[in-house]
Amino acid sequence: MKRSLVAFLSCFILQSAFAIPVHVKYIIDGDTFIADVLFQNETRIKSVSVRLRNVDTPEIHGQCDFEIQRANAAKQRLAELIPVDSVIEITNIKNDKYPGRIDANVFDKDGRDVGLILVKEKYGRAYSGGKRESWCDTQKSN
Repeated sequence: MKRSLVAFLSCFILQSAFAIPVHVKYIIDGDTFIADVLFQNETRIKSVSVRLRNVDTPEIHGQCDFEIQRANAAKQRLAELIPVDSVIEITNIKNDKYPGRIDANVFDKDGRDVGLILVKEKYGRAYSGGKRESWCDTQKSN
């Protein structure tokens, strides 16, 4: 059921040139959160997993203490930028490589691109797909 709702959502939104409001329900990590998608006719699609487009943050279950610490900091920063129970906007929505999740540009209540903020503030790094670099190797080079 959830997969079909996400497929419907993706098809509907991909045809829309407008930003779509979402209600933030839960922060998973530094680049993923759960939200309810809100439509003008008051229809909701509940509990959609949204991954920020073009950013990679460290993993909560990382491979070294440095990655885990950075992951928790990134999660906290994302929670500050898009607090639980806030309504924000997403655009440029596409299906993610994982079923049931979408990728989107995410904007805070002030209209700022959250992914760009995370990269600028060094909570994450620019990412365009493909193999991700190790966060543990990053620590060694600093």
